[in-house]
Amino acid sequence: MGRIAFHFGLHCTDEDSLIRCLLKNRDALARDAIAVPGPGRYRPLIRKALESLQGAPAPPEMEQEMLASIVDQDNATRMVLSSESFLCPPQGALGRGMLYPMAEEKTPWFDRLFPGSQSAYFFAIRNLASMLPMLLARPNAPSYSALVTETDPLRLSWADLVRRVRDANPEIPLTVWCDEDTPLIWPEVLRRVSDHSRETRLEHLDDRLSTLMSADGLRQLSAHLEAHPPADEAARREAVSAFLERFARAEALQVEVDVPGWDESHIAALTERYEADIAQIAALDGVTFIRP
Repeated sequence: MGRIAFHFGLHCTDEDSLIRCLLKNRDALARDAIAVPGPGRYRPLIRKALESLQGAPAPPEMEQEMLASIVDQDNATRMVLSSESFLCPPQGALGRGMLYPMAEEKTPWFDRLFPGSQSAYFFAIRNLASMLPMLLARPNAPSYSALVTETDPLRLSWADLVRRVRDANPEIPLTVWCDEDTPLIWPEVLRRVSDHSRETRLEHLDDRLSTLMSADGLRQLSAHLEAHPPADEAARREAVSAFLERFARAEALQVEVDVPGWDESHIAALTERYEADIAQIAALDGVTFIRP
């Protein structure tokens, strides 16, 4: 296997939408020598291998056995693996005053699973003003006080996480984007992760938009794009943005914030911190930041 794309999620940013969309396009991607195995083929296997190796490189025979179990495509030169819990379960997202405190230790482990291949890492970030309530709403989630033990949300930094992952993996390409932007940049995200050729036309590109836009608006957008094919990704983003303004479902754009002690000023402060992180990440060397 030449290249392996590890999509780390993260929690409350993807909900497996990326891997589902790529699986729907598996045949087209296979013609580009890209393998998109089903998650059931690799998630338990990778979890077991990580526990066994504890950061050591996989021996050649183990690497080949894993690849044989995951991939059944003879011509594959690139593979996409995705899971929001690759780094940790949801309750491990916060700790020691930082986001994903195990990231710099754990991320190099994934590259060492397949020493004979080149790795690339991908993940989205999200405003903690909406992400934390979503984490707390999950089944078996800890209480707010337990989730933020020794961790002040106002001090959490996505830019810090991105720096830590980059510094721990200086030779591995790292691509980051904002989950809030995903409906606008979805085709580019899919292309960056899968590395399919620009001539390859993927289907189901409206999957993310369907969660935000009315069915009538989505039909009109599809008809518009069919009648007026966008010249490039920027033109498509402009069209999508215009239709979202007209047909977005208000309830889909709202996240109920019910966190003890949070008021509008607290949410505004978290949002301001998030925007500052975005600016820092966009300026980081060695990081590809996708934005509209």
